[in-house]
Amino acid sequence: MNFYKYHGLGNDFIIIDNRDNNINLIKDDIIALCHRNYGIGADGIILVENSKEQDIKMTIYNADGSQAEMCGNATRCFAKYVYEKDIVKKTKINIETLAGVIIPELEIKNGKVINVKVDMGKPIFEAKDIPCNINKKTAINASIEIDSNIYVITAVSIGVPHVVIFRDTLIDEEVIKEGKIIENSHYFPMKTNVNFAKIFGRNEIAVRTWERGAGYTLACGTGSCASVAAGIINGLLDSTVLVHTRGGDLTVHWDGKNNIFMEGTATEVFSGKIDI
Repeated sequence: MNFYKYHGLGNDFIIIDNRDNNINLIKDDIIALCHRNYGIGADGIILVENSKEQDIKMTIYNADGSQAEMCGNATRCFAKYVYEKDIVKKTKINIETLAGVIIPELEIKNGKVINVKVDMGKPIFEAKDIPCNINKKTAINASIEIDSNIYVITAVSIGVPHVVIFRDTLIDEEVIKEGKIIENSHYFPMKTNVNFAKIFGRNEIAVRTWERGAGYTLACGTGSCASVAAGIINGLLDSTVLVHTRGGDLTVHWDGKNNIFMEGTATEVFSGKIDI
């Protein structure tokens, strides 16, 4: 099986061309391919597939074998791949995902994709649509209790469920320990991504993300968008925000009403062939 390895700010993916529909990965295959010691190593796998209604289809699997609705960093990698491999030669691509149509816009220089701006859709705060099991219409600046600990959260869906917690300090050990607990709590029947955000000013934050199905990642595109949306809805941030992740920086734009946009790079690392 031929593959390519890409990353978006260190959030890395195995990309496989499955337009012939001859790749059938089971859960054990996905886990093995993503294993960083015994496989290729990645946070997830992206399948490039044909779409009946859009330009192309993106199917994503997390490193634990579960399927994801969509992923922001994966979208940038996917868009760069399909453009530079001459699969979809457009600078604005309609991508079919389980979360609906995602539209990246590509900046090209000398035939190469150097930046990708992605229309991530409209942030969803209604608890039932995230889903979040809380006795309120929304979970904006809401308190939840898990294992006798109180967390003040804002829950939002950016195609996938997210929780945002604002902190004065970001400590890796806390992200890992608390992220795992919150991801699997009864408040989130579909599990959730967990973001810890530190605000430096009205246009600048740092985000650390425990990703549902992948663990502590270097960057999360939807998590960056969720954190900015949560900051804006709580009156803490302005409409354009520079987001510092462990793997690098993204720029997120949201007017507080319509679709949210994420802007950043994607990088091809290597390609190869592997037997499964």
